[in-house]
Amino acid sequence: MVVGVCTLELDIPASHSLKDKRHVVKSVTARVRRDFNVSVAEVDDLDAWQHAVLGIVCVSSDAAYAQGLLEKVIDNIERSRLDAVIADYSIEIW
Repeated sequence: MVVGVCTLELDIPASHSLKDKRHVVKSVTARVRRDFNVSVAEVDDLDAWQHAVLGIVCVSSDAAYAQGLLEKVIDNIERSRLDAVIADYSIEIW
């Protein structure tokens, strides 16, 4: 069994409150869960208005598949979300 973990840092420059941030984060997490069948949660910077850290996890029997799936998630967020900018991300395969 292989576990792929992606830590994704988002900048949300148009957010002026936690409510604005929560709207963007909920939308991103719901879409990623629906389209890619992975687990997603906000894991850090919970009180920052314009910054969010998401944890994205998948389980597979193949390390290359897990790596590719997480890269597709990153690409999808980058292409589809104009209100959230990917500041940084890292992918770990265990």
